[in-house]
Amino acid sequence: MRILLASDKYKGSLRAPEVNQCLAEGLKKAFPDAVFDHCPIADGGEGTTEAMVAALGAQWQETQVLDAQSRPHLARWGLLPAQGGLAILEMSAASGIILVSDIPLNPFTATSYGTGQLLKAALDRGVKKIIIGIGGSATNDGGLGMALALGYQFYRQNQPFTPTLTTLLEADRLSAPPAWPAEVLVACDVQNPLLGPQGATRIYGPQKGVQDFPWFEARLAHLVKLVGQGLGRLPSETPGAGAAGGLGFGLMAFMGATLTPGFTLIAEQLQIRQRIAAADLVITGEGRLDAQSLNGKGPVGIAQLASQLGKKVVGVAGSIESPTELASAFDLLIPVKPLEMPLTTAMAQTPALIQAALLAHQADLQNLVR
Repeated sequence: MRILLASDKYKGSLRAPEVNQCLAEGLKKAFPDAVFDHCPIADGGEGTTEAMVAALGAQWQETQVLDAQSRPHLARWGLLPAQGGLAILEMSAASGIILVSDIPLNPFTATSYGTGQLLKAALDRGVKKIIIGIGGSATNDGGLGMALALGYQFYRQNQPFTPTLTTLLEADRLSAPPAWPAEVLVACDVQNPLLGPQGATRIYGPQKGVQDFPWFEARLAHLVKLVGQGLGRLPSETPGAGAAGGLGFGLMAFMGATLTPGFTLIAEQLQIRQRIAAADLVITGEGRLDAQSLNGKGPVGIAQLASQLGKKVVGVAGSIESPTELASAFDLLIPVKPLEMPLTTAMAQTPALIQAALLAHQADLQNLVR
């Protein structure tokens, strides 16, 4: 009996590798002779690097960067030296909103410079491929800070200067640093363009403290103009350009990156299809499964692949809403949190609750593989 454990994190409670370990411990009672394949997953947001480092056996690296409010911060990223070098990054490790949650939000000074520092550190190691997740950002600068960290030069009346969002409208051109050979793939599930009513500023800006929409729109539009004139690239309308405060645009404009649905990209790197094919039973999940999970979330992606390969798949989640809608994707759904238990209490007891839930469904699990 081979069981694939492919869970995402339980946000605020357990990291994805920890969830998988709890699942393994709980399943040993139902399947004492099972062999477990641990494959923590993510979909491009917070935890992407950790999941991929764990699943690929990559090496952790640490780089001193500036957070979104320009405070020193030690950020971690993954390096897989084999096959020419693969770097695994996530924006949230450098420019994430969680890193600045201790101070009032200030989108006027929030910068993606630290993300550029992470990318530069990977490039300096000579990697040939970079995978970056861009969920959880604190910025709305279109990748301006990142571009500066990578060595892009801006000019004002033919004189070099270093713009901020406040002074960006004074820039009249930009120039690029020497090209690098690395391929950049972006895990991105957002389809918004950079500008307009469905763009980065109006849709995602408010959660980062943005209130003056025209102020930010004018600066992002000017950045688009500079990129078009200086680099000949116009990716502002590309679906996903508005992701992460416009970092989707910035990565395409300044690094020639390709935006890819998060689960699809990560599944390819982790060889999820092959690992499902080799399994007798697949266990997946995350902190909450609901109808929104059907829109490209990792656990449902796992379930769909398992169904294609004729494998039984179980969804184990902290809470499960809309079970009728989810039932079409899973052979069995197991909620971890008792209905009457407060969320804060459940989050503090997640490992024990996972094992209790699996024990309660031991007969159901065994019936799936008979």
